[in-house]
Amino acid sequence: MGKVITIANQKGGVGKTTTSINLSAALGALDFKTLIIDADPQANSTSGVGFDPKEVEASIYECLVDEIEPTEIILKTDNPNLYILPAHIDLVGAEIEMINMPKREYMMKGVIEKFKDDYDFILIDCSPSLGLITLNALTASDSVIIPVQCEYFALEGLGKLLNTIKIVQNRLNPELDIEGILLTMYDTRLRLANQVVEEVKMHFQQLVFDTIIHRNTKLGEAPSFGQTIIMHDATGKGAINYLNLAREILEKNELLSPKKKKKSTVKS
Repeated sequence: MGKVITIANQKGGVGKTTTSINLSAALGALDFKTLIIDADPQANSTSGVGFDPKEVEASIYECLVDEIEPTEIILKTDNPNLYILPAHIDLVGAEIEMINMPKREYMMKGVIEKFKDDYDFILIDCSPSLGLITLNALTASDSVIIPVQCEYFALEGLGKLLNTIKIVQNRLNPELDIEGILLTMYDTRLRLANQVVEEVKMHFQQLVFDTIIHRNTKLGEAPSFGQTIIMHDATGKGAINYLNLAREILEKNELLSPKKKKKSTVKS
């Protein structure tokens, strides 16, 4: 049965979609069948793996609101072992339409249950909010990854997100775990970035991933080609960072043997 991981932070521009796309691609490159669920009305994960959201015939919106069979609209990407359940701008209205539905917080969980056994990992890319769709994602997930940008306002709003996660754990999904806090957009030249890394690690200790995602031009330009970093620049820093993150998650979940890890690890 696949592990469901939500990528969430209500603060925008911290690398949620970049992480959703490229971590998924890295897991696929390591021979784990992976699905991205694009749960953001901006549909950046959908376009980031090569699909035009305007041309998508059906999306996660129809699955949630109209109960369309999700397995019929999942798309295969050009990346090895990587699939996507796309999004569309219509998702903006989903929260309003779901508000009076029974068990509205469990709608996405019901969708995922229909195909969960078909994948090793399912990653949910959320919008920068703590609305009903994000709440649905957390309720449906086994764990959550929280991207945190290495900048002055890094910890802004993080307490609110952790409080939301605690509420979900207490009321909706007691099995929800924090997979880890991921430091992103790290620039070794900036003294402030190093201070943020130290501060986050001091506050959250073992919750912080060892892998840090460095600021990288190729990571920024890959979506404009509709490609993941694995396809766009497979030997570059960005790809190495996300492959290392994938290996760290696999090791944490006891899916990567020490022998295989030793053979394939690349330094950040």
